[in-house]
Amino acid sequence: MEHITLLLAIVIVTALVFDFTNGFHDTANAMATTISTGALKPKVAVGMSAVLNLVGAFLSVEVAKTISGGLINEQGIRTEVIFAALVGAILWNLFTWLLGLPSSSSHALFGGLIGATLMSVGTSGVNGGVVITKVLIPALAAPVVAGLAALLATRLTFRIGRGTDDKATAKGYRAGQIASAGLVSLAHGTNDAQKTMGVITLALVTGGVLAPGSNPPMWVIVSAGVAIALGTYLGGWRIIRTMGTGLTDLRPQQGFAAQTSAATVILASSHLGFSLSTTQSCSGAVMGAGLGRKGGVVRWSTATRMFIAWGLTLPAAGLVAAGAEFLTGQGTWGIAVVAVLLVAISGAIWLASRRRPVDHTNVNENENEAVADGVGAEPAGVVTTAMAAVTPPPTAGAAQELSTTIPAPGPTDPAGEPARTATV
Repeated sequence: MEHITLLLAIVIVTALVFDFTNGFHDTANAMATTISTGALKPKVAVGMSAVLNLVGAFLSVEVAKTISGGLINEQGIRTEVIFAALVGAILWNLFTWLLGLPSSSSHALFGGLIGATLMSVGTSGVNGGVVITKVLIPALAAPVVAGLAALLATRLTFRIGRGTDDKATAKGYRAGQIASAGLVSLAHGTNDAQKTMGVITLALVTGGVLAPGSNPPMWVIVSAGVAIALGTYLGGWRIIRTMGTGLTDLRPQQGFAAQTSAATVILASSHLGFSLSTTQSCSGAVMGAGLGRKGGVVRWSTATRMFIAWGLTLPAAGLVAAGAEFLTGQGTWGIAVVAVLLVAISGAIWLASRRRPVDHTNVNENENEAVADGVGAEPAGVVTTAMAAVTPPPTAGAAQELSTTIPAPGPTDPAGEPARTATV
């Protein structure tokens, strides 16, 4: 570490700041369903997730190697390029957090790296094959695979539990949710903490501290794990609200199915070195679980906003990073301007979030029933309304409970008899 320059130190600190925002931006991936179903109290949930994120950071370095030596070409990349990439990723993370949208921190980072590299050295600096096979294809496949798995798992759990007492089974599934949420947190640390390790390793390579193709040093692994754990403990309450109550209404059986399916997909991709989005995997699993219960629905208006954010993440973070790289290419004053803009815009976003704060005390308020995040109540949508209408007919007992008496319009009928009542 004795060869680290001031600029390289700034880049490392900025990378850890991104890791911190990744932590609170993605807390919802593991704990939103656990909190919304009441399996764990909000503060306990984020504390548990933080510890397991830290543990997960030490389990593998395959994803880190994909980023440090695969996504972009290390030769000819200046340290300023990585700084600009991180600026784009951080600002997009904060913007989507303000809106309560579970966008992908991973894709924000990828978009930042691609945009800054294109601005710096052109298309020769980006490995297009790696982008397609290890970023774009997993981005499309992960939410679909996790969603289908969660849908099938939800239907299976309800079929197995058919005829049993709902309260008794709910307790068991809440315990299962705690275990599966821990698995998702472990998987998140294994996958997402490595992305920051990869960025820091790439910066050390460009700065001449490490040789190309090197694995992350232990101090990089430790610092990245601690940063993402601290961010996770802070809790991204706005996104937890969207994931837990904004997309669908979950029962404990659905929460268990969603988390188990998402964790399986994430851990498998980490083992293969696919740097997929844990956010997209978990969001897809939540939607699949919502559709897996008979009568369950997904709020497609919220899902549509989320899909739009997913599609914009790569290009938006890339454009911001490209602009930042243009400024950093002007010299020391350009780097200073970018740093000042990063701090100023981040502060403005934080102040905006304080106007309508969301924390552990109101995280389970349904965003469709109360004005939250300055957006307002959200309509259910045509698809959701239609699906909600397809419910089983009421039983005879339910029909009896719904009966009521409607008084006749007048005191007597034309024949002079006392007024009769009609039962519906």
